[in-house]
Order: sequence, then structure tokens, then C-alpha cells
Amino acid sequence: MPTLDDLELEQLAVGTPEFAADPLPQLAAARAKHPWLARSEAGYVVTDYAAMKEILSLDDKLAMSVEQIVDIMGAHGTGWGRFTLEMMLARSGPEHQRLRGSVAEAFTPRSVNRLRPLMRSVVSELLDEWAPKGEFDFCEFAANFPVAVMFRLIGASPAAIPRIRSSLEVQGSSYALIPEMMPTIEAHYQTLWRFVDELIVERGPAGGHGDLLDDLIAANVAGALTDVELRQMLIFLFGAGYDTSKNQLTLIMQRMLDHPEIWRRCAEDRPFCDKVVEEGLRFASPSNIYRSVTEAFEYRGVTLPAGAMLFFPTTLAARDAQHVPRPDVFDPERTHTNRHLAFGRGMHICLGQFMARAQIEEGVHLIAQRLANPRLAGEVTWRPFPGVWGIKSLPIVFEPAPPRSAPAELADAQP
Repeated sequence: MPTLDDLELEQLAVGTPEFAADPLPQLAAARAKHPWLARSEAGYVVTDYAAMKEILSLDDKLAMSVEQIVDIMGAHGTGWGRFTLEMMLARSGPEHQRLRGSVAEAFTPRSVNRLRPLMRSVVSELLDEWAPKGEFDFCEFAANFPVAVMFRLIGASPAAIPRIRSSLEVQGSSYALIPEMMPTIEAHYQTLWRFVDELIVERGPAGGHGDLLDDLIAANVAGALTDVELRQMLIFLFGAGYDTSKNQLTLIMQRMLDHPEIWRRCAEDRPFCDKVVEEGLRFASPSNIYRSVTEAFEYRGVTLPAGAMLFFPTTLAARDAQHVPRPDVFDPERTHTNRHLAFGRGMHICLGQFMARAQIEEGVHLIAQRLANPRLAGEVTWRPFPGVWGIKSLPIVFEPAPPRSAPAELADAQP
């Protein structure tokens, strides 16, 4: 039985700017050399949609690659290193269930739908400020949306948003595995730690706000979360919510520049926006996944040994022509027989997937109403591919439009 070392595999330069800007040709070349595996500096790359879907479901044989990531980054003894080793995504079994259970209720579809009016309010306020400009970097605009929603969910002052946004940007780049960035990553992690610590101390154990922060503090008081876990959980929720929603919204905006007819329909047809978001998640999404093999296993005639580091480019999993028809055609009306893997698989499937979907759905509809006929106005630049991928700069020009009155049937969220 061949092992990974026995295979002739394509070497993917996943850490280069060229790969970040256009990864699909290299992934296609890798599949031509081996049907489901390639090599890279980030580990062995699983390139086939079905292989990603099946292997990521093997929770009993895989773990988050946190030890290897902290080793690569030289982060042992740092606050960021401790966070990476101890956060919810790094846990398994009962410990993972305990941490996930402490916040799970806040992220159910029913709970998230109650927040849709809040989301619409936040993006409408941002559009009132930004839409009259007629041009801006869409990445800058989108970065204000999810973090403002999160601030309202925990009762934090919006005055801190610029400072925290900057630190969240750095946090999102930490999984690009660039050791030279470690001092910057640690400094910004400490900014996030001080921020959440001040929030918790200021709120105190009494609560009374009825928000997500009250729920987390109550879990801490009840012994379900330690003091450190409470702070780590808040940092995790900020980072996860910020990167996914902001980057996905920007990736969809980029697609819409080539599909003005779809964008116009988004402004008129709120339910259609759900289809656009789902197709956007299939076409390109922000988060790639690392896993380590904890117990050797065989897959498609290849032995994957314990300790092997696997990299899953789930950002583009459903652009695989072997499993998805017309994968490079953006079609919101398509039937999704093989669904995207944008939110992962297995026990670590994204806790905030319903929150992310809701924010992007509401955002696309309202933004399409206010930014008419958007066009590219400069160079598109990209974030590094490993870790949280996406567009770094998307300059656009557009025709500003006034706000519209919400249809009666959308005035309140459905339970």
C-alpha cells in the first residue's frame, strides 16, 4: 500500500501572490497529476471535492493542526499560541461539546432570524454614510458591517470598532503561516484580549442586558466556562464572524461586477438574494481548513500516516468539474446536488454559518438597492491563500441611490 511519500504529486505554491490571485489553474494541474492529492508548504493538499467531503468527516482520525501551526509560527509561550492551542476549534470530544454548547443557542436559525432587523439597521446606517460617495474600496466598506453587528450583540461601544477591526484583520492573516508576522500577530492578539477583558469586567456578573455577553458571563458564573475560556470565546467569535461575512460579501460583489442583471434583480427580489449567496459560497468562499492525522488510515488505496498535515482548500471545493456541472458559471438558479463545503464538515462545522448567511443575504439586498451599476475602478488585490482567503482591495464606482422603504412582509424577521 503506497504512503504519501511514495506518490508523485504536484507541488502547489499556495503561499505565493500568484496562487492567491488565481489558484484554479494550479489545482487543475494537480488533479491531472494525481486525482486527489498534491504537496505544498502548508502540508498535503486534498484537491478533489469528494475526497475533501469524505475525509473531513473522519473526526475520529483527524484533529485541528494547532500544534503544527504553533510550531511553524514559533508561537509557544505567546498569548496567540495559547489561544490557538486552547480555543474551541482545537478541542474534541466532551471538551469541544462543552465549549460549543455554551454559545450554540445564540447561533441557531431561529435565534439568528430574530437578529435580521438589527442586521438591516446596521447595513442601512453604513450605506447612508458610504453610498453618497459614489466610489470606494468595497473591502473597506464591507469590513464595517459584521463587526458592527457583533458590537451590538455584546453591547460594546462602537467607538472601539476601528481599533478592533485592525486587530481582527491581523488575526485573520495568522493562518497564512508566515513566521515573520508573529510579533505583529501577538501584539494585535493582546489588543483583542485587553478589549474583551475590559468588556467582561465592566459588565460584571449581574448582567441585565439580555445579550450574548450576558449569556457567556452566565456560563462562566455557572462554571461552564473558565475565566480564560470566556475571553478566548469572545475573541474567537469576533474573528470568525468578521472574516467570513466580510470576505464572502466582497467575493460576491466581485462576481456581481460581471453580472449586472443579477445585481439589479438582487435589489428588487429579496428571496433571490438567498440563492445568490448560496451560489457565491459555492463559487468562492474565505476559509481553508488544516487537519492533522491522529490515527493512520487508508483512503483510495493510499495510507495517510499519523502526524501527516492535510490542507483542504474548501474555498474552491465546489469548482471541481468532476463533481459539479459548469463549475465556473455563476448561476444562482442552479440545483445544488453536490453542495459547497464553505462551512466545513464534521464536528467542527462552522458554528456561525446561519449568522454569516443571514448577514450576507440582508447585506446583498440592501447594498444592491443603494449601489446601482457598480463597476471596477482599479486593481483587485488578494489576501494570502492559506488560512482566511479573499480579496484585499476591490475599488468600485457606482451610481448612488436613495434608501427604499422596506416591504411590509420584510419589516420583521420570521422566527
